[in-house]
Amino acid sequence: MEKVRLNMKNTLKFESMKYESWVLSDRQICDLEMIMNGAFSPLNGFLRKNDYKKVLSEMRLVNGSLWPLPVMLDVEKEFSKKLTIGDKLTLKDKEGFSIAIIKIDDIWEPDLNIEAELVFGTTDCSHPGVDYLLNQTNPVYLGGKIKTITLPRHYDYENLRQTPSSLKKKFEQLGWENIVAFQTRNPLHRAHVEMTLSALEEIDANLLIHPVVGMTKPGDVDHYTRVRCYEHVLGKYPNDKAILSLIPLAMRMGGPREALWHAIIRKNYGCTHLIVGRDHAGPGLNSDGNPFYGPYDAQEILQQFEEEIGIKMVPFKFLVYLPNENCYKPIDEISDGTKYKTVSGTELRDLLDKGKEIPNWFTYTEVANELQKSHPPASKRGFTVFFTGLSGSGKSTLANGLLVKLLQEGSRPVSLLDGDIVRTHLSSELGFSKEHRSINVKRIGYVASEITKNGGIAICAPIAPYEKDRAYNRRLISKLGGYIEIHISTSLEKCEERDVKGLYKLAREGVVKEFTGISDPYEDPTNAELVINSSGIKPEKLVEKIYNYIKERGFIS
Repeated sequence: MEKVRLNMKNTLKFESMKYESWVLSDRQICDLEMIMNGAFSPLNGFLRKNDYKKVLSEMRLVNGSLWPLPVMLDVEKEFSKKLTIGDKLTLKDKEGFSIAIIKIDDIWEPDLNIEAELVFGTTDCSHPGVDYLLNQTNPVYLGGKIKTITLPRHYDYENLRQTPSSLKKKFEQLGWENIVAFQTRNPLHRAHVEMTLSALEEIDANLLIHPVVGMTKPGDVDHYTRVRCYEHVLGKYPNDKAILSLIPLAMRMGGPREALWHAIIRKNYGCTHLIVGRDHAGPGLNSDGNPFYGPYDAQEILQQFEEEIGIKMVPFKFLVYLPNENCYKPIDEISDGTKYKTVSGTELRDLLDKGKEIPNWFTYTEVANELQKSHPPASKRGFTVFFTGLSGSGKSTLANGLLVKLLQEGSRPVSLLDGDIVRTHLSSELGFSKEHRSINVKRIGYVASEITKNGGIAICAPIAPYEKDRAYNRRLISKLGGYIEIHISTSLEKCEERDVKGLYKLAREGVVKEFTGISDPYEDPTNAELVINSSGIKPEKLVEKIYNYIKERGFIS
C-alpha cells in the first residue's frame, strides 16, 4: 500500500511540473494543509463561486453542509490572466516544493467589502480579519478541487503535529470517549488549568490542548514560546488526563462564525466537546473603542448548531483569584465586595515590557520564565526606526544624527539602512518603477526585521512613497520587536529648494522619470508615530526630540 502511495505521489509530482505554479502565502498554506489532512472536511478544495456566495449569506455550502467562513485561494490579477477555467495549477510552498494541484473550476473578482460586512459584520480595519481581507488579499479568487502531492513540510514539533486521522487513532489507543478540545492562541496560566480541570470533572472527560500554530492575531506570543509553556503546563494535569497537539490553523478572529468553525474542525479531529469562552476568537475593540462582538455571541451561535455539528459546547468560566482564600472562583459566583485579582493580556504585556515580576498566583514559575525569556523588557528588545519622506526632506540627516546618538548610548548594536546606500549595495539591479520601489522598500524591511529580531536597532531612511509597502514592513517588524515610523513632512517646495543633487530640476524637465513628488505620487502616512517638519529647525533639536520619544516608549532605559 505504501508503495502505491509513493508511486502516486511521484506521478503527481511529475505531472505538476507541466502546469503554471503559484507560491502560497502563509495563510494559503495553512488552509491548504487543513483541506488536505481532512480538518476542513467536507471541503475538498478552495471554495467555488457558488459555495463562496452561499457561505457568505447562509453559512452553508451549496450541498447544505454547515460551513461559516470562506476558505479562498486569492491570486494577483496579472497572474490570473494566464489561467482559464479547466486549467490545472500547481501549488508550491515558499521553498518551491510542489504540494498540491488544483483543477480550476471558477475564476472571479469578489467584492471584498461585501465579504467583510457579511463575514465579520464590519469593514473596520481595526479588525485584523478585515484588515487582512481588504489590505493583504489578492483581488482574484480561484475555486476548485485539490489533489494532494504531499503535506507541507514542518521542521518543528513533528511529534506534536497530528492529523485528524492520527489523533483519532490516539484517542482510541488511550480509550478516551469524551474528549474536550481547548482552543488557544495564548499561553496557559493557573486559571486556565483550574477551569479545564473543573470542566473535565463535571463531564467525566479528557482534555485535548489544541493550540493554533498557524496565523493568529498580530502581536500574539510566538508559537515556539507558547509550545514550551504548554509543555510545562501539561505536567500540572493528572497522568493520562490531558494531551497536547498542534493545529496548523490560520485564524480569522471572526468571533461567532469562527467559534462555529472551530467546533466543526474539532469534530473532524475526533472531539466531543469544545470549550468556548467569552468573546471567543474575538478581535478586540473597534475604531470607536467598542467590542466587535457581544461577550456571549460565540456561545449562543454554537448552542444553536451544536446538535447539527455533533459537538457539545463547554462554556469557559472566567476565573479570578481570591487572595484571602488563596483560590480561584468564577467571577459570576463571588459576592459583591469580595476582593479578587486578575491580570489582563494588556497588563501582562506591560509587566513584561517593564521587566517586572509576574505574580506567582497568576501563572507558574516555568511559564513566567519562558515569557520573560522570549519577551524581554522594551529596553533590551530590538526595534526599528523607519523614516519616510520626500527626497530632500531631511531623512538622511536626521537618521545619521540618530545613529550617532544611539551609538553613544551604547545599549545595542545599531545599523543604518539609508535609501541611497541600500540602492547601491542591495538593490543595484532595480529601477524606479512602482514595482521596483516596492521591492526595494520591502528588502529594507526584511533586513530591518532580522536586525530587530536579533536584538539590534535598525534605522531606515528610504523615501518609501507607498502606504501599502510601509504597512507591510510594520506588520513584518512589529511581531519581532518595536517599530516607530517617522514621517518627515517637509513641504515639496522646501525639498526643491534644498535640492543639492539637482534631481527635482531634472524631474521638472522630464530628464528624470518617475520621480516621487513630481511625476510619481507620495502617499502621506496615516498612522506614523511621529510627524516632523524639518523646515527652520536645527537637526540637532529634531534628533533630540526623536531620541526622547524613543526613551518615552521604553526602548532606552
